[in-house]
Amino acid sequence: MEEEARKLLEEGIIKKVISPGRGELSTFPDGTKVVFHYRTSLCDGKVLDDSRTMGGRSKPMELILGKKFKLAVWERVVITMKQGELADFTCDIKHTALYPLVSQSLRNISAGKDPLEGQRHCCGIAQIHSHHSLGHKDLDELQANQQPLVFSIELLEVLPPGSFQLDVWAMTDEEKLELVPHIHEEGNVLFKKGQIKEATEKYYNGIACLKNLQMKEHPGDEIWVKLDHMITPLLLNFCQCKHLQGQYYEVIEHCSSIVFKYEGNVKAFYKRAKAHAAVWNEVEARADFDKVLELDPSLAPSVAKELKAMEEKIRTKKKEEKGRYKGLFNYNARPATATTVSLL
Repeated sequence: MEEEARKLLEEGIIKKVISPGRGELSTFPDGTKVVFHYRTSLCDGKVLDDSRTMGGRSKPMELILGKKFKLAVWERVVITMKQGELADFTCDIKHTALYPLVSQSLRNISAGKDPLEGQRHCCGIAQIHSHHSLGHKDLDELQANQQPLVFSIELLEVLPPGSFQLDVWAMTDEEKLELVPHIHEEGNVLFKKGQIKEATEKYYNGIACLKNLQMKEHPGDEIWVKLDHMITPLLLNFCQCKHLQGQYYEVIEHCSSIVFKYEGNVKAFYKRAKAHAAVWNEVEARADFDKVLELDPSLAPSVAKELKAMEEKIRTKKKEEKGRYKGLFNYNARPATATTVSLL
């Protein structure tokens, strides 16, 4: 262990064992899955990220060794640890330069967003020097003023290759493309069973998978467009789930992004119209329903049904409001008189 500590020190990494692990040190062949909690701090003790609290929940990090994870130093340090071990690793700037980008992705994931949201179409090093905001003040400051970081890591589990199902993010591009149709179908099956939350997650995973591939292409290129055409039906299904969960504004946002690119997508207009109707945007809903009829007149019965339902809701709402405020501004009514209560 002393020899390993010396090697780390030569590489600009100082290891401090807080709690020793158990058993023998694994050989960590490529393809090994390591599961660990981490806390990232500046050298003054200020905490940047903690996997136990990020996104309001405790979710450990999972890495597949040998997959060239963007923050290579995490792979370097975990292979010096026994299962159950807790240790602090103080790492030089040369190991931490890409941490702001990694942290942004991890924070996106914890918030249920696309892990690549907010990142520009360029390599990691180029993004570091691009002066592009990462959407977090602390990460922007760290990106502008790089410094050593302390990673407190607790190694929870070490799984040898072949003993677990490969996560989507750890797959090759070819494996991801092959998997997406299966994810889509699994989402459809769950939706038909009424398991809306689970279906939503499936559709989201399929979208995130394709967007990850799309980020590697130039917008507008043939492959980028092909991937976008694969994303669109998944996104529409995702919107259907969100509508059923009452997330109408999210539906409007996603459908708007679709019709901005594909003006003839009748499903996007239809779903957006229903979402507008649900949040009392009558003018916008009618405009979208009109567009639906223009694109596909055969949907007239469905549109008529939705418009009738919307109009009934509006009438009911107005009636309720009229009853609620009735007499509020009746100037002929006698003013209320104050009464006094004896305290004796």
